[in-house]
Amino acid sequence: MSTSAKAAVRLKFDSEKQLTTLIAALTPEAKTPATRRANVKLDVEGCYLFLSVEAEDTVALRATLNAYLRWINSTINVIDALREV
Repeated sequence: MSTSAKAAVRLKFDSEKQLTTLIAALTPEAKTPATRRANVKLDVEGCYLFLSVEAEDTVALRATLNAYLRWINSTINVIDALREV
């Protein structure tokens, strides 16, 4: 893959437990991406998630970032809902 678009996002979480749960949910997708047009790397440092995306073009970059940010948001919403039960 010839990379022409890159992005890095750093997100802070309330707890390491919340982040561990999130990583467990995202890791399978990161290991076997839906497309060859973009690669994702997930790193954890303390309560921070580092999401790095390298893509062939800006369209693939945008689609991949949007997908991961939606998955992250959905997972956090589920964690919060379960916490209230």
